[in-house]
Amino acid sequence: MKVARSHNKFFSGLTKNTFLLALTSLFADISSEMIYPVLPIFLTQNLKAGGSIVGIVEGVAEAAKNMVQGFSGSLSDKWQKRKGMALFGYALSAISKPLMGFATGWPLVLGSRFMDRFGSGTRSAPRDALIASSADEKHRGKAFGLEGAGDNLGAFIGPLVAVALIFLWKVNLRTLFYLSIIPGILAVLMILLVKEKKVAVKSKVKIDLDFRQFPAGYRKYLIATALFGIGNSSNAFLILQTKGLGISFEKTIFIYAAFNLVAALISYPAGHLSDKWGRKNMLLLSFIIFLITYISFAFTKNLWLIGGLFCLYGLYQGIFRSVGKAMAADFVPQHLRASGIGWYATTIGLTGLVASLVAGQLWDRVSHSAVFIYGAGFSLIGIIAFIILIPKMNPEIVHT
Repeated sequence: MKVARSHNKFFSGLTKNTFLLALTSLFADISSEMIYPVLPIFLTQNLKAGGSIVGIVEGVAEAAKNMVQGFSGSLSDKWQKRKGMALFGYALSAISKPLMGFATGWPLVLGSRFMDRFGSGTRSAPRDALIASSADEKHRGKAFGLEGAGDNLGAFIGPLVAVALIFLWKVNLRTLFYLSIIPGILAVLMILLVKEKKVAVKSKVKIDLDFRQFPAGYRKYLIATALFGIGNSSNAFLILQTKGLGISFEKTIFIYAAFNLVAALISYPAGHLSDKWGRKNMLLLSFIIFLITYISFAFTKNLWLIGGLFCLYGLYQGIFRSVGKAMAADFVPQHLRASGIGWYATTIGLTGLVASLVAGQLWDRVSHSAVFIYGAGFSLIGIIAFIILIPKMNPEIVHT
């Protein structure tokens, strides 16, 4: 009975919607991560593209995802139609991935990847608003943590599915892109089952980039996030660095899968702990882990250490994804929640675009290590800004 009560307490405050949204993210990420770890290798080996092209493709794709979230979040708040917009985004992403299988050059990959990430960006802010409303304030970190666990668990399963298809069933890379639509469709089915709650307060949000509608604390949070994000380039460079050190294609994907498993395992506990210990403390921990990982990637050539660093990086990924969005939601009122989370994601997207474009140039023109030294430098700046700008205590929904 004690175990049962402990189990119930661990998941207390969560609803059916919370679990459905976690399953939605699980299937969506299985679809995405079946192709993500092989995509930079497909670009550089099959399509003969360079590191700069990888930076352009991934930078533009991730920027499309995150930049559109501010607009989709604002529309979602204005119309109060979270589920419909999320459904559209999941469907668009599902049908875009197979198009990469037809690519004979990198421009079609860029177009398909843009379409995929545009769908991801369209759905993310409305979905996150649904997550925030699926649990009360004191359990919000757990709600985002559970969704983050589903997302990262999907990112662990996806590469393993890819390895099984490629090495056991001898499926070629193009066919892998076609098959990725199956879990994408399952994600669409999960979001269909979510029941949306109506919000009593009508939003007056306008899509005019006027951030005065948001509290000062939220704007400072975006500044600190932006300074950190300018150095946070695409994970594709971590994959290329690992492959470039002589690790086989198969082992590289396994290492990437292990990274996502660690992220999945830490996501829910991190969200849960942020409810108790404060978002700021957990986010600072994730930034420090990022700094250590990037410095180490810049200088190590040890294959075993690379695997360990990828797992350490998984701690950063799991904490940052869960706690970062929960903290953005803390700063804004309910009727502006999708906008608040959306513009937070847009900030990450814009800075990520800059980071990936710079990283691509550093990769081709300076050295591979320069990519990670650059990222570590800006992560340190972000840490300092975060300490100075963000209040010590969790914002108590400071939207007055």
